[in-house]
Amino acid sequence: MGSFTPNQFGLYDMHGNVWQWLEDCFHANYHGAPADGSPWTAGADCQRVLRGGSWINPPRSLRSALRYWDSTGDRTNSLSFRVGRALLSP
Repeated sequence: MGSFTPNQFGLYDMHGNVWQWLEDCFHANYHGAPADGSPWTAGADCQRVLRGGSWINPPRSLRSALRYWDSTGDRTNSLSFRVGRALLSP
């Protein structure tokens, strides 16, 4: 198990290891964003959103609200992704 208590989804230690790629294209604000929670993939020059900070960032930056953007072709040791899966009820 993790070092801290789990979040509301039962997941442990979700911040601070690497920046996490999102499907969304970066926009300066949320005006025009989908209201249903679906990814915002429309954009002329789609730079993908990164969230959460990484091991190289100071602790105050390790939060899900921290957003950055980058080209999907960039590769560094501070970028990664998390695989998410919806669990179906039995």
